[in-house]
Amino acid sequence: MIYPHLEKEEYYWNQGLQRIAGLDEAGRGPLAGPVVAGAVIVLPDLIESLQTAPEYKLIRDSKTVSSKQRELAYDFITRHFEWGMGWCDHLTVDRINILQASFLSMKKALSDLKRKSRKDIDVILVDGRSPLPNISIRQENIIAGDRHIFSISAASIIAKVTRDRMMTDWHEKFPDYGFAKHKGYGTKFHFEMIAKYGPSEAHRRSFRLVRKGSV
Repeated sequence: MIYPHLEKEEYYWNQGLQRIAGLDEAGRGPLAGPVVAGAVIVLPDLIESLQTAPEYKLIRDSKTVSSKQRELAYDFITRHFEWGMGWCDHLTVDRINILQASFLSMKKALSDLKRKSRKDIDVILVDGRSPLPNISIRQENIIAGDRHIFSISAASIIAKVTRDRMMTDWHEKFPDYGFAKHKGYGTKFHFEMIAKYGPSEAHRRSFRLVRKGSV
């Protein structure tokens, strides 16, 4: 099991920069639903007192923990850390493309974080290789940051849990597609239901909604 570390955060803390925000998104690949971003600040004077809590070790790449563990980690993060969330719906994804919608969701998450804390952010640590465009905050991109950087892992939990809850809501409206189970990803069952019923209101029309090899 790979657990994230605080080396990046400590690097900036040692420069006198306290407010380091990890940033990640969930939902770039699915055929339906929103793309959601999380932003989390881990403050140096708080982190040591929390490291013995059992929920602390659940804060890692959201893909490596169960849905129940993610919910526990989400509750822990939202109780103890500064956090923000932003999202773009499937219509925005279709209008501006998934990459730009991911960027916009991240900017919304940062705005939400800043609004709640009423303080500026010193540095953002962004998961992946693509810099967040048109933003004045100092930033660093980290490939596989959600696996290795604690604040990014925490942001991935916020994004994933929020998006899963949204897809459960879509399931209530369109139960035939199985959104509560696959969360909009392109499973065999999901493609079969699209073929049977056609796209729902929640589907991204700019994505390929026919399984490869199908006529």
